[in-house]
Amino acid sequence: MFFHEREVWFAALGSNIGFEQDGKNRKYLRPVIIIKKFNSEVCWVVPTTKKDKKGKYYFNFSYKERQYTTAILSQMRLIDSKRFIYNIGMMKEIDFLEIKKRLSSFLK
Repeated sequence: MFFHEREVWFAALGSNIGFEQDGKNRKYLRPVIIIKKFNSEVCWVVPTTKKDKKGKYYFNFSYKERQYTTAILSQMRLIDSKRFIYNIGMMKEIDFLEIKKRLSSFLK
């Protein structure tokens, strides 16, 4: 499977435990942003939601015309590429750089 940083994919994240963001329907699909590709098999992703959320752990952006999405920065995780189902878009580079900047600030 070929995937790249900045892409938005539907991924099968599985059922949630506690406050984790899980997917919808039988396959537990959730849109995720690929933040860091380590190799052809694993990467860091950030799940997204259509709900408009505010705060330092959220980032609102648009990758489709007139459709806004919120990245849930606090739930970044490592996943295997086998979880990717299909590609649904690409983030704007300026938004992607801002997400990476915010994620970096959490690690300081």
